[in-house]
Order: sequence, then structure tokens, then C-alpha cells
Amino acid sequence: MTDSIDSAPSRSMLVQILALLAAVVLCLAIGIVGALFTTPQIPTWYAGIHKPSWTPPSWIFGPVWTTLYVLMGISAWLVWRQRPWSAAWPALLLFGIQLTLNAIWSPLFFGLESPLLGLIDIVLLWLMLGVTIYGFAQQSLAGACLLAPYLLWVSYAACLNFAIWRLNG
Repeated sequence: MTDSIDSAPSRSMLVQILALLAAVVLCLAIGIVGALFTTPQIPTWYAGIHKPSWTPPSWIFGPVWTTLYVLMGISAWLVWRQRPWSAAWPALLLFGIQLTLNAIWSPLFFGLESPLLGLIDIVLLWLMLGVTIYGFAQQSLAGACLLAPYLLWVSYAACLNFAIWRLNG
């Protein structure tokens, strides 16, 4: 495992910069998809359901998720740039699975107005994220550490999702 700038000497700086941008843009795109399902529901369905007293204000979710998606992209890039590729791709596959689970949470919770389906998805996401962090740690300790805030936020979000499900039957 290495995180030095020399870990991928055969890749040009331009390729590395483009890969970093692609990883961050991919993660941000997942956030945009989620926002398409979430934003219209905030003043309607979400405003009308019961939420625990420790629910953060709606405006906090955008900045938090944007920051997390950027960190996720950088994290994936750090793993991508490791050599050999044969060692890095399994960790990136895990990342793709957790990113897919992340992407479908908003359509389940907000789009289908189903806290239960959202809860099932977020528990799977939380588990897959833990596995992903473990896989990333084998390739890039920095990459794994960059996912720690995401794990903390998903843990909080899972508790919030559970509370909303319980309060709304």
C-alpha cells in the first residue's frame, strides 16, 4: 500500500488529473440524481411526515452531501492510481456497489415515499461502505480515511431513516 505521488509513474499527470475530475464528477452526478428525487419532496411529502426532534434543517443536506461526494471521488481516485491494477479493481468494484446503493436511496425514500425501503437500502449501503473502506485500506490508507466522514454521515442518516420509519409506520 502506498499513497505517494510516485505510485503510478506510468500514468501521465494529465491522465491522473482527468481521472480525478472524472471520479469527482461521477460522485457528484449521483448526488444530482438524488436531488432530483429529493428536492420536490422537501416542501410536500417530507414536510408532512413525522420526524424526530434531532432532524437537521433541510438546508444542511446539500452542503454535507456535496462535500462527501467530493471526498468520495478523491478517495476512489487514490485507489485507482495504485499499481498494480489487478489489486485495485476489486476495491473499486466495491466502491461502485456502494455508490449504486447510495444512488437508489433517494428514489426509494423520497420518490416512492417509503421510509421502509429507504431503511433497507441504507442498511445495505452502510454494510457495503464498511466493506469498501476495508478494501480501500488495502490499497490506500488515505483513500480509506477519506471515506470515514461518509460512514459517519450514513450512520447518522440510517438512524434518522429508522426514526422516521418508526414515527410514520
